Amino acid sequence: MKNRSKIILLIALTFSIFTSNLFAQQWSSEQKEVWAGIEKYWEVSSKGDVQGFMSYFDESYIGWSYQTVVPQNKSNTSKWITNEFKNNTTLLYTLTPVTIWVKGDFAFANYFYSQIEKNNQIGKEEQTAGKWTDILMKKDGKWFLIGDHGGRTSKTQ
Repeated sequence: MKNRSKIILLIALTFSIFTSNLFAQQWSSEQKEVWAGIEKYWEVSSKGDVQGFMSYFDESYIGWSYQTVVPQNKSNTSKWITNEFKNNTTLLYTLTPVTIWVKGDFAFANYFYSQIEKNNQIGKEEQTAGKWTDILMKKDGKWFLIGDHGGRTSKTQ
């Protein structure tokens, strides 16, 4: 009986080690560069810096958030972001990349986010989560958003 338990434990450990390596992402240097850019604009966004955040949006940007009925250009997106930053403060966020594709000066990344925001009017904290696909173009060594799709998928509390 003891030997059987040891064998089952050994098989389970071997399986868990194999599957964890199987699903581990090994990002290329180009993918890491794209992801670093995404992390940077989330950092700027979390500080409520509208101009800094919008500096990562190319003039040709067209994005479609789950919260808007039609795609928005950079100017309209800036209005929504300005309102969001005025009314809410990001207290904490995490990002989890799923896929990053890079070909030359173009890339897209699919990722999940989770965050805690505080409503500045009523002081209530709320945890939200969602997913984004960011479409990027590299100009002068910097990755700019040219499009995106996604947003909040969690229900309002």
